[in-house]
Amino acid sequence: MPSPYRALFAAPGTKAFSAAGFLGRMPLSMMGIGVVTMVSQVTGRYGLAGALSATLALSAAAIGPRVSRLVDRHGQRRVLRPATLVALTAAAGLLLAARFQWPDWVLFVCAAGTGSVPSLGAMIRARWAALYRGTPQLHTAYSFESVVDEVCFIFGPIISIGLSTAWFPEAGPLLAACFLAAGVFWLTAQQATEPAPHPGERHGGGSALRSVGLRVLVATFVATGSIFGAVDVVTVAFADERGHKGAASVVLALYAAGSCVAGAVFGLLRFGGAPERRWLLGVAAMAVSMIPLLLVGNLPLLAVALFVAGLSIAPTMITTMSLIEEHVPRARLTEGMTWVSTGLAVGVALGSSAAGWVIDAAGARAGYGVPAVSGAVAVLVGFLGYRRLRRPAAGRGGTVEQHSERDVRNLA
Repeated sequence: MPSPYRALFAAPGTKAFSAAGFLGRMPLSMMGIGVVTMVSQVTGRYGLAGALSATLALSAAAIGPRVSRLVDRHGQRRVLRPATLVALTAAAGLLLAARFQWPDWVLFVCAAGTGSVPSLGAMIRARWAALYRGTPQLHTAYSFESVVDEVCFIFGPIISIGLSTAWFPEAGPLLAACFLAAGVFWLTAQQATEPAPHPGERHGGGSALRSVGLRVLVATFVATGSIFGAVDVVTVAFADERGHKGAASVVLALYAAGSCVAGAVFGLLRFGGAPERRWLLGVAAMAVSMIPLLLVGNLPLLAVALFVAGLSIAPTMITTMSLIEEHVPRARLTEGMTWVSTGLAVGVALGSSAAGWVIDAAGARAGYGVPAVSGAVAVLVGFLGYRRLRRPAAGRGGTVEQHSERDVRNLA
């Protein structure tokens, strides 16, 4: 590992909370695609599978920011454990409903309950911010966490789809639930690195979403999330139509691998200039990368196209976290990060649902039109909100990039 990354772990407890966060984030890439694989195997209905995945994502979008707001006020340990128990109970109900083919409405109720899963990525980033706020290490830490996210997306779909297709349909989501339980309870046992709560914010300040800049980021990432949700569902169907459904996990892993490589390199660099400009360029690159998917006709070409498409993901997400630091007050940082995840979750819901219906109506290849349209919408929203991102919230000290890059502005 390059030295900037090694230096991150000099502080006591960093290795342990990072490892717990990795374990607890595996369900992020396993549960949704596991539900799609499970339900499509049991019922053969991609429309239902996509709708359930959308329900899970929408529920997470509705509940996640409220969980994170409580975390900012009361601390991670007091909030995450009960929220996780609710999610695990609902997940157990979802697996039982699929196994015994209970009515569809039971599946939807359980999927909605599973959405109470907390945003572990926001919790880990908040711990890094508490340790390294205002230093160059925070940029590296955010880059490292984006790499961890992508490692989860490399191995998560492989494990989830592989278990569900080779063992039994519920195996992938079941293991995802086990990872969630282990990760959350291990993380919350580590109180030494837990960020201090801000109980005084309870009666004032309102939601982090009052920040205009944060609203721009969230709105843009609704469209971006549609790309991710649609690509997941369509790729499974695309591989299934060609008689290699299990290969979908490898193809999706290459999509995440592209992002992982880009994120690791991005973390070693220091940039000058405005981060919002890099952010908009990243969103545009994500949109353009969806166009080749409309032209591929086999799995090897699809794998190459998705790897290239993945190169723009992590740098855009890393820059987004820096922009959140600029636009959201410190006492609501966890909530602010979760709102971006919420935007992604809403987009995943819309994209997976739309892709499922397009696949049922016109086939898998037509389904790649959904992420292409979503990318165009993301660019439009980002462009319209660009000026608002250039005006940070009053009283904010600037992003970690601005604090740490005053001496390297000529690198841009």
